[in-house]
Formats: sequence, structure tokens, C-alpha cells
Amino acid sequence: MPPIQLSLPQVRKIILHAAGLTQPAPFGSGPEAVYKFINHLGYVQIDTNYVVERAHHHAIFSRVPDYQVEWLAELQQDGQLFEYLTSDAGFIPMPDFRFSLPVKESFVRNRKPMSKAVLNLMGQVLDRIGREGPLMVTDFENDRTEASTGWWDWRPSKVALERLYLEGELMISRTPGFKKQYDLPINIIPYDIDTSMPSPKEFAQQVILRNLKAMGIASLNEISWRARFVKPNLVKTELADMVAEGRVCMVNVDGIKTTTYMLPEYVGQDIEISGMAYILSPFDSVNVFRRRLKDYFGFDYQIECFVPQAKRKYGYFSLPVLVGDQFVARMDTKADRKNKTLIIHNLHFEEVKLKTTELKKVTEAIKAFTLFNQCRDVIITRSNHEPYLTTIRKGL
Repeated sequence: MPPIQLSLPQVRKIILHAAGLTQPAPFGSGPEAVYKFINHLGYVQIDTNYVVERAHHHAIFSRVPDYQVEWLAELQQDGQLFEYLTSDAGFIPMPDFRFSLPVKESFVRNRKPMSKAVLNLMGQVLDRIGREGPLMVTDFENDRTEASTGWWDWRPSKVALERLYLEGELMISRTPGFKKQYDLPINIIPYDIDTSMPSPKEFAQQVILRNLKAMGIASLNEISWRARFVKPNLVKTELADMVAEGRVCMVNVDGIKTTTYMLPEYVGQDIEISGMAYILSPFDSVNVFRRRLKDYFGFDYQIECFVPQAKRKYGYFSLPVLVGDQFVARMDTKADRKNKTLIIHNLHFEEVKLKTTELKKVTEAIKAFTLFNQCRDVIITRSNHEPYLTTIRKGL
């Protein structure tokens, strides 16, 4: 089958539809909608940054407007979700557990040789958790022998816990305060979940299908990113075979040189965009690949909390603002929880012309985001577009 030719507007619709950002509450409401959303994407990325509500909660709120943050923990406690790595740490539907096994095997196979002391410590940690139940890092005495040299200079017991987690000997649950608890898999995985190791072919096909369902359209590199911890993997080979079988379609996009792919189910879909405004997390699935945003949406975005302060252009934690199929602004924001105030340090508009109705939608999105962050008031410090800012302030 020859490649399908698509225009940029068509591609934007497919990407946003796959991400769940074309209609309000596309997965319904309540805890069931949270599971449907995560099951659709295959995972929702975890981030611990708490400048505003954490990224995993933020991403869910964008699709499930009545979302309550405790629902995610309840789904994990009920055995419907587990925490592990795909491309990054995330909450994953429990039926996908077996596809985490090649990642764990890869960590075991590719790890550096460990000393007898480290191996003994890992054994001691496992033994203690087996006897006492789930434990946190703070439940182990401080076994550091030298002063810490930085953020990632973990003490030995922390290293042992994380290695056991990565290699599949331990799993993670979370306290209400989002602290990690390490436990044995037998205490977390429901009895009816398939825990057999998939073949390399099965794993590669799962990666391809999961990615294309969640992303709508993606390049080989974007698809392979989700398998980045499994080396080697068969994603490239299986993608070619699935195209030949008609299970995946090749796509050429007007003005874009990179070959991309999509599932047949997205071909010819009549996708309508509601025109809603969304304030998105930097770690939202639609924002993961910078080149993708720039090519398809003309939006050159980078989260600047990882950029030295002197080089930041928009602010420490700048959130993309989407209206319809266009990124119209970025909003550097912090939730002052003590004073229950959402502080917008910088509301920077892109070079787009917004109608009053669109500014009203942005205003309503700010109101909803304020309440989601358990704040009552909003302060906007500055903007590059005073007329737009004046309209939004009046609406607030």
C-alpha cells in the first residue's frame, strides 16, 4: 500500500484526537474514566515536581474534568495500575505487566558487575521487606559512609532498593504523601494477571501498537523511544513487517521529510475539534517530543526548569496553552498553596490572533486550573500582550 498523504491540519486533528484533547471529557467521568484514559495511552508519566499539581494528576485532569487526585491511588491499590518504566516512569495498566518484563530483564543483563557487599545488601533488603511488608527508604538506617556529593548520590540502601525495583524483584506503591513504598510483586500483582515473558517479537509489536494508538502519528524514533531501555529490540524490524501486513500505515505529511506511521483505525476518521482551551503539563504525552511540536504545530517548546536561570526565556515551569488545534500561549505558573493563590509569573502569547471567544475559553481554563490546584485567587504578574491580559483579568 502506498503511503497516505496528509496535510498538517489533518495531522494535528489525529494527534490531538489520539491524545484525548479534541472533546471535553472524552473518557467519561469518575475513576472509571481515569483507567480508560491510562489504558488508552498505555501509561501516564510521573513527575515529582510540585510547583503546580504533579504531572500525572495534571494530565488526567486535562481529560477527566471531575478528577479527584485520590482516584489514581485507589486504582493502584485495587490492582488496576502499577508503576514502572516505559520510556519514563509512569502508571501503567496492570494487564500490560508482562510487557514490563523485557525491560527488567534488560536492566539485569546490562548492569555493571556488583560487589559482594552490594549483592549482600540487596539480599538483606529483600529479606527484610519479605518479613516486614512494604518499606520506604526512611525505614532503613542511614548507611552512608561519606558525605553526599549531590542529588543523585544515593546512599547504599537507596541504591539497593532502586536496583531491586528496576530488575523486578520489588515493586512500588505510594503513600498519600506520594512517598515510595517498596514491596514484593506477589503482594501487588493480582493472581489472574499474565506474568509470562513476551517474546522479542511480541514486545516490539506491543510497543508499536501502544505508541501509535496514543500518539496518532509517529516516526520510527518516536515509537522506539518507548522501548529505549530494551537493547537490542525488534521495533524497527517489526514496524516494517506490520506495514507490509497492512496493520500499520505509512504516512507522508505535507512539508515534513520524516516518514511517519499510523494505525488504520485513524485513517479517514471524521474528527471534530471542540475548540476548548487546555492548560497542559510539560510532561503531557502530546508535549514529549520537541521536534514533533515544532513540525506539526509550529510551537517551539522547552520546559525550562532544566535550563539555567540566566538562559530562561519564559520561566521555570511554563505550561503550554492549547486552544483548538493551536498552541496559543505558555504560562509560567506556581501554586502558592499556603495563600491559596495561583501565581502566573508570565503569560506569554504566541504570535497568533485570538478572538474574544477564544480568550474567554483561556480564562475559563485558568479558573478551572486554579480550583484544581486548590487555590481560590489568581495573580498574573506580567504578559507580552497587554490587551489580551486585560481581557483575561476582567474575566477572572
